Amino acid sequence: MAPVETRRRRTRQVRVGGVAIGSDAPIIVQSMTNTDTADVEATAKQVAELARAGSELVRVTVNTAAAAAAVAAIRERLDALGCDVPLVGDFHFNGHKLLSQSPDCARALAKYRINPGNVGRGTRHDEQFATMIELACRHEKPVRIGVNWGSLDPDLLTRLMDENARRPEPLEADEVTREALIRSALESAARAEQLGLPGDRIILSCKVSGVQDLIAVYRDLAARCDYPLHLGLTEAGMGSKGIVASSAALAVLLQEGIGDTIRISLTPEPGGERTREVVVAQEILQSMGLRSFAPMVIACPGCGRTTSTTFQELAARIQAFLRERMPAWRGRFPGVEKMRVAVMGCVVNGPGESRHADIGISLPGSGERPVAPVYVDGEKTVTLKGERIAEDFQQLVERYVETRYGEGVRPSRPGEDEPRTIPIKTVDRG
Repeated sequence: MAPVETRRRRTRQVRVGGVAIGSDAPIIVQSMTNTDTADVEATAKQVAELARAGSELVRVTVNTAAAAAAVAAIRERLDALGCDVPLVGDFHFNGHKLLSQSPDCARALAKYRINPGNVGRGTRHDEQFATMIELACRHEKPVRIGVNWGSLDPDLLTRLMDENARRPEPLEADEVTREALIRSALESAARAEQLGLPGDRIILSCKVSGVQDLIAVYRDLAARCDYPLHLGLTEAGMGSKGIVASSAALAVLLQEGIGDTIRISLTPEPGGERTREVVVAQEILQSMGLRSFAPMVIACPGCGRTTSTTFQELAARIQAFLRERMPAWRGRFPGVEKMRVAVMGCVVNGPGESRHADIGISLPGSGERPVAPVYVDGEKTVTLKGERIAEDFQQLVERYVETRYGEGVRPSRPGEDEPRTIPIKTVDRG
């Protein structure tokens, strides 16, 4: 079945360090640290972890003089580690002072994030916003003008609410607030260009917490400008709630071609990994067929035919194995991130799903013969049994990757000349 193509919205293209955002560039995954940026060691360590997980941009909080002073040292530490991920500085309230007083910070950052809702009130707003834009121009840095529902420019919102009250048929308050978000972003971008910031150094975002509000805001924003857009709920939440809300909102927009870079703002569970938000972002894009990051595991949910937990354990082990091996595979085996691996639990769908995958295993369900056939490129090859099925299957996956994606080896699929298979045999460790 041919994949359904999504037509991306055409935008200007912005370069953030070595990363291109917008136009025909891939949709970029980004994340943010939750360390104290003044702690150079802890922040550099977390940035490197996020980058290894697949974050292509990492944002750090720059809220104090100590944090600003640490940014250049963090960049140096990352460079020494061989981690070239661009750093984005997140500024609120005092960014104009910190960037002015710490030129090393201004130079080390690859992009500045400015929230027009909290750069100052009244005349100070225009002056302080202008200072940050002028510094971005001086250091030739792009800027994300990021408007948030919770920190919207109160003067702008008040003005629009007053205008709405005088309308013959006033709009709902939520509609006016959404318009204020969009107007804040667009007017700030126009002002930045008037101050000399090139239009191809501007990215916009208008973040809210509600799924339907986010969809409505970004549809309208996308129709009114050609700047690249950064997507994400401003506070997605914890666990499954945050994942579901982010997936529901972003999937609709991405399917409509809206969005050039994304972040999943998950609240980590106590002791949880910060890298989880990166994995979720990647899996949203990969599930939609927009990008490929790591081999996908297809596994059945289980039913009364699969009372054994064997296939659940194997699926989890294979998923962990694939992610663990990806850093080594990525450079050596181009295309491996598109590989599909099936781990199925019984004879009903097991053989069929395994044949459709690049490599798959069909485990025995309750009462079935205790053997596990393996399918490679649609053909049955090896039959595994015994206590070490997981280890044997991992070895077959490793061998398949080396054979199919190795340097100078042309990938093959069923129907092509000389399909590559592993000779059929039975591995019995019973």
